[in-house]
Amino acid sequence: MSTDALWYLARGSGVVSLVLLTTVVVLGIATRRGRSFLGLPRLAVVTVHRSTALMAVVFLVVHVTTLMFDPYAQLRVVDLVLPFTAEYRPLWTGLGTLALDLTLALVVTSLARDRLPLKAWRGVHLAAYALWPMALLHGVFTGTDRTSLWMIAVDVACLAAVAGALVIHPALQETPAAARRPAARTASRPRQEALR
Repeated sequence: MSTDALWYLARGSGVVSLVLLTTVVVLGIATRRGRSFLGLPRLAVVTVHRSTALMAVVFLVVHVTTLMFDPYAQLRVVDLVLPFTAEYRPLWTGLGTLALDLTLALVVTSLARDRLPLKAWRGVHLAAYALWPMALLHGVFTGTDRTSLWMIAVDVACLAAVAGALVIHPALQETPAAARRPAARTASRPRQEALR
């Protein structure tokens, strides 16, 4: 495979991984506390959430593997494990390494979910919310396309999707039972008056 092909594959797989990871985070936010998403059955949304997460990991593996063989990036194995050791933009590459490490922790704990206490699994799983901004910043400050209009549009769309999910999700929360009671009493009052 030519050097140019490796570089395009590394860039493309990184962008696709970010978009898929954004989708995973949005679905995770939307279905927190057992809520459905857009009226869809929760089981269907959870299935899409898991499948999308798996695809994000696949594209992440392609991204990292191609960068290992790319002469421009010159990533070493240690750069994939220890953050902030890379020669190329160490801070921003280090955030990518942290995101990769968190992804590995999520994969391992998800595979061992049946053998872990729920609180431990959930604690590690919440790391996805830290992983996403790291991946976004990694792409914004390390990618060679970071100043291209199309890449800026992708980054802004990802940011808007997660921000929108965070803003909209609380608005979709069910009102507490105590808050619903007065409305229920008010609604039943006309019926009672009609019966008199």
